[in-house]
Amino acid sequence: MSLTLRFEQLLIVTLCLGLVLESNANLSFIFGNTTLFNVNFKSPAWLGRSLPVVNNVRIDNDVDPNILEDSHLNTYGLIHKYGYPAENHTVVTDDGYILTLHRIARPGATPVLLVHGLLDSSATWVMMGPGKGLGYLLYEQGYDVWMANVRGNTYSRGHTKYTHNHAKYWDFTFHEMGVHDIPSSIDFILKKTGYPQIHYIGHSQGTVVFWIMGSERPEYMKKIIYMQALAPVAYLNHCKSPVVNFLAEFHSSVSFILKLIGVHEFLPQNEFIVMFNQLICDETTITKEICSNVIFLTTGFDKYQLNETMLPVVVGHAPAGASTKQMQHFGQLRRSGTFRQFDYGWLRNHWRYNSITPPDYKLENVKAKVALYYAENDWLAQPDDVEALSLHLPNVVAQYLVDYPKFNHLDFIWGVDARDLLWDRMLRNMQSIDNDHFRDNLTA
Repeated sequence: MSLTLRFEQLLIVTLCLGLVLESNANLSFIFGNTTLFNVNFKSPAWLGRSLPVVNNVRIDNDVDPNILEDSHLNTYGLIHKYGYPAENHTVVTDDGYILTLHRIARPGATPVLLVHGLLDSSATWVMMGPGKGLGYLLYEQGYDVWMANVRGNTYSRGHTKYTHNHAKYWDFTFHEMGVHDIPSSIDFILKKTGYPQIHYIGHSQGTVVFWIMGSERPEYMKKIIYMQALAPVAYLNHCKSPVVNFLAEFHSSVSFILKLIGVHEFLPQNEFIVMFNQLICDETTITKEICSNVIFLTTGFDKYQLNETMLPVVVGHAPAGASTKQMQHFGQLRRSGTFRQFDYGWLRNHWRYNSITPPDYKLENVKAKVALYYAENDWLAQPDDVEALSLHLPNVVAQYLVDYPKFNHLDFIWGVDARDLLWDRMLRNMQSIDNDHFRDNLTA
């Protein structure tokens, strides 16, 4: 057995023990002359998160059959079940990826495109049901609602040349989503509806891909009426996500990382899950559905805003898929402290970028009107990082810190009180922009 393999196995065992044992002892692990981490058994400092154990939600064994059904329905099925006009549409990108757009159709109305976050899908906007899903709410307010699915997720796993079993299929990060997926989706919607512009609402990674589209394909900014960013991500200098911080810490140990999280598709192994579930879970006070779901391990959760009754639906739809390269890119952003393209190493960087370091994204090109909504308890989009982002965007017209200290990354889309705390404000902002847009068109 090689020294490298022995080291990797020892590191996995050490981390797992350090996170499971009930102890306040510190652990320093030194390899050669390098201290890899300094860990308090209950809360590793380098993972960036310390959360007290409290009594949290449970799933009753006697699940409502209606909720159980929703956990198995796809996005189209959910919309159709509740009596809304559901549509499926297929988009083929210029690099061959076959994507699915879902629509709550209101022909003739102003289109709005909703773009989901990391490990998520179009289902996120409707899974909570009528009156509780932002997709339904926008429809009720008179919008033609379109919901994207980026490459690699549950609904967008096709390609004109490759199957999702090919390594080449998974050779993408969120860069390609911003350069190909979102522009192709926008063009499809504009052609289908006859509108020259759309509203855009993105959550988490759904904001990342917008910044990239603006940077690399700035002509698309003219096609946006208004971009509203929920939990906007670009800079990760203050990130508290244990998963992202882990990927940043061990960025150079490629074989170690791939062994834990999947070679091509992000499919975490049991050792990876064990490492992190003790950071937010206690086996006597929380359900295994949260502890074993990587989306919660990545973003955290807010017990006061998480509707425990709907938890079976959540875990039935998320996580929805991602590439390993995509996850590595988030780790790179955390480590570099910049918002830039994927780092292939100095030699390949020079070949691809004509520079030994990846180029920064050109945020000055994001000239569409932008609103930034963020929260104090967001592990991925920390207020300091969002405020840094706002300084680089040229046309921020609204910026709002949610007035609830515990509001979390997932509360923006699933929070019990999301409408009162945020969505009503968003709708007012949209209506104000629409009124200004209408007046501008009259005088043009």
